[in-house]
Amino acid sequence: MSQGELKTRTATSRCPICGAPTAPAFRPFCSQRCADIDLGRWMTGAYAVPAEEEDLDEETTSQTREGGAAPRS
Repeated sequence: MSQGELKTRTATSRCPICGAPTAPAFRPFCSQRCADIDLGRWMTGAYAVPAEEEDLDEETTSQTREGGAAPRS
C-alpha cells in the first residue's frame, strides 16, 4: 500500500462509536473517550462472538462404548 493510499484511507475512516473522523493516535477511534466506551462494552459483555457449543456428553459416551479413550478436558 502506498503512502497516498494510506493517507486517503485514514482520512476517510470513521470512528465506529460516534462516526467522527479517526485520529491517528486513537485509531480506529476518534478519541480516548470512544476507545474507553468500546473497551467498556467488551468488558460488560455487550459484544459477544456467537458460538455453537458441542454436546460433549454424547461424544464421550459413544467413544467409551466403542472402546476409545474419553477426551480430556
